[in-house]
Amino acid sequence: MSMYRTFTRRLMLNYFIGSITAVMGVGGLLVFTTLELSQREYLWLAGVLVISLFSMIGLEWPIFQKQILPIRRAFTEDIKDFHQLQNIYMRLHRLPELTLKRILGPHYFGLAIPAVILTLWLIHIQKVLIPSRYVLVALLGALLVAAMHAMIEFFLTSYAIRPVIEEVRKISKEKFKKELSLEGKVLTSIRRKFRWGAFLIGAFPILLYGLAVQLRTGHLDGSDGSYWQWAGYILVVALGFAFFGAWLLTKDVEIPIQHLYERMAEVKEGNLNAQASELFSDEFSKLVSGFNHMLSSIKAQHELNSQLIESYFATLAAALDARDPYTAGHSLRVAEYAVQIGTLAKLKRDQLDALRKSALLHDIGKIGTRDAVLLKEGKLTEEEFNQIKEHPALGESILRQIEPANAMALFLPGVRSHHERYDGKGYPDQLKGEEIPLFGRIIAVADAFDAMTSNRPYRKGLDKDQAIRILEEGRGTQWDPYFAGLFVEQYYKQSKNITNFAG
Repeated sequence: MSMYRTFTRRLMLNYFIGSITAVMGVGGLLVFTTLELSQREYLWLAGVLVISLFSMIGLEWPIFQKQILPIRRAFTEDIKDFHQLQNIYMRLHRLPELTLKRILGPHYFGLAIPAVILTLWLIHIQKVLIPSRYVLVALLGALLVAAMHAMIEFFLTSYAIRPVIEEVRKISKEKFKKELSLEGKVLTSIRRKFRWGAFLIGAFPILLYGLAVQLRTGHLDGSDGSYWQWAGYILVVALGFAFFGAWLLTKDVEIPIQHLYERMAEVKEGNLNAQASELFSDEFSKLVSGFNHMLSSIKAQHELNSQLIESYFATLAAALDARDPYTAGHSLRVAEYAVQIGTLAKLKRDQLDALRKSALLHDIGKIGTRDAVLLKEGKLTEEEFNQIKEHPALGESILRQIEPANAMALFLPGVRSHHERYDGKGYPDQLKGEEIPLFGRIIAVADAFDAMTSNRPYRKGLDKDQAIRILEEGRGTQWDPYFAGLFVEQYYKQSKNITNFAG
C-alpha cells in the first residue's frame, strides 16, 4: 500500500508542477508580459486563469481517478484471478499514453473553454479592453502549452510507473507463481515518442516566441501584408526544420533497434550465426557488442549441450548393446543405415538428426527383458518371444519418464513402431502402410538389414547380397516399398561402382 501512496503522490506532484508551470507560468507570461493593460484588467484576467484552472481540475480529476482505479485495486484488494492482475499490468504500461490523452482532452478543454467564454464576456462588458481576436491567439497558445505539458507528463509518468510495475510482477510471482509479460507487444512505439517529442521541443520555442511577438508588436490586425508574408515564410521554414530534425533523430534511433530486432528474430528461428553488424559508433555500439558476445556464449553452450546429448544417446545405445556381445554396435549401425535411407529420401537436416537419435534408442526397451530370454542361444518359446515383442512399447514407456515431458516426443513413434510391418502383421499395434510413423518405417529396414547380416550364437549372419534380396522380396509386405527400395537401389549402385573400380 505504501508503494501505491508513493506512486500517486508522485503523479499528483508531477501534475501540479506541470499545470502551474503551464497555466500560470507560460500562460501568465503571454498575458502579463505582452499585453499593455491596466492593473484592474490584469486582475480580471488573473481571475479568469484561476477560475479556468479550477474548472480544468474539476473536469480532469474524475478521469484521473478512473485511469488509476485498476492499479489501486492491485494494492487494496485481494486479487484472486491472474487474468485480472494481467489487465492491471497492461493498464500500468498504458498509463503514460492515457495521461497524454487526458491532458490533450479534458485538461485542455477544461481550461480553454471557460477561459475563452469568460474573456469574451469581459471584453463584451468592457472590463478588459483588448481585441477579441487576441482570444484566438490565446487559444492557440493554450493548445501549444497543453501539448508540451502532455509530453512532459508522458515521460514523467513513464518513470513513475517503473517501480510499481516491478511490485506488480512480484505480486504475480508470489500469489500465482506466474510471470507477467507484455509478450513483445509494442504499446507506444519509439517512432511516435521520438518524432513528436523532438518536433515539439523544436517547435515550442518558435511558436511561443511568434505568438508573444504578435501580441507585443500588435501585428494581429493583419494590416501589414508584407510582414505576414515574411513571418509566415520564417515560420514554415522553422517548423519544417523542426519536423525534419525530429525525423532524422527518430531514424537514427530506430535503425539500430530494427537491426538488433531482425538479428534476434533470426536467433529465435535457430540461427546462432546471426551476429549484429557494427554499423553504429554511439551507445548502440555497446549494445551490438553485448549482443554478439551473448550470442557467442549461447552458441558455445549450445554446441556443448549438443555434444552432451549426442554422448548421452550414444552411451545409452552402447550400454544396451553391451548386454549381448553378439549384438555389440547394433544400435550404432542401425542409426547409420537409417540416416543413409533418410538422406536418400531427402529428409531435412533436423529430421535426420531426430531419426538418428530414434534409431540409437530403438531397442532401449530391451533393458526390461530378462537376460535368460535376451541372451538365449537356442530357439525362443512362444512365451519368450512374446516377452521380446514387448520391448517397443516398453521402450516408449521408458523414454516417457524423461523430463521435461516433451524432451523425447520426437523419438517415441520410431521407438514404438520399428517392428510394425507394412502389411499390418507387425507389433505392437498392427499398424498398416503409412499408418506406421515415418521413423518406424525407416528404422524397420535398417534394423532388419543389420539383424540379418550380424552373427548370432545360433546362426551365422547372412552375406549382404542375400540380405538385400530378402529386403527386395519383402517390399510392400514386411517393409515400406519406398524406403526399402531406396536402400536396395543404393546398395546395387555401390556394388556396381566397386566392381567397375576393381575391373
